[in-house]
Amino acid sequence: MHIIVSENPKKLGEVAADRIIMLLNKSIEERGEANYLVSTGASQFTTFDALLRRKGDVEWSKVTMFHLDEYVGLPVTHIASFQKYLRERFTDHVNLKRAVFVNGIGNLEKNLSDLSADITAHPIDVGVIGIGENAHIAFNDPPANFDTNCAYRIVTLNDTCKMQQVGEGWFKNIEEVPKQAVSMTPR
Repeated sequence: MHIIVSENPKKLGEVAADRIIMLLNKSIEERGEANYLVSTGASQFTTFDALLRRKGDVEWSKVTMFHLDEYVGLPVTHIASFQKYLRERFTDHVNLKRAVFVNGIGNLEKNLSDLSADITAHPIDVGVIGIGENAHIAFNDPPANFDTNCAYRIVTLNDTCKMQQVGEGWFKNIEEVPKQAVSMTPR
């Protein structure tokens, strides 16, 4: 883990983008490809902005992007859909080798199995995630399950986590926030 402290969000996004670009390029140089794990949320806006301003600095066609988490039952057209967020702010603007999205709709057991197999076969080179207001990692609210061997699982969101989603403007009130999400595990 690399911790960066900056004077403002824009500067933090630029510093994070510099580090991401350097690490992706190192993986591409060493292995011919890179695997990049991304999260969403308001905290990532400036990082994606900085990456897109410098998109020519990475051979994105050699990068597979993995998505961290998604609400269960939320359509991709909803403003709070993380898949929608990533498409609008990142994946529609770079020529990725592949984008692996978490799907919270449909056959969740199959989705979890497919995601777990895919990420196990493609270990992450660069992971950019945030830590939530209640110290959640992805949607693993404290106390998170560090003993599970699965890569993704369905979690139940606690009220503190749901209120963060309301506070960031993704939902009007806590009742609108889905009760569960598909989330990468801490392991």
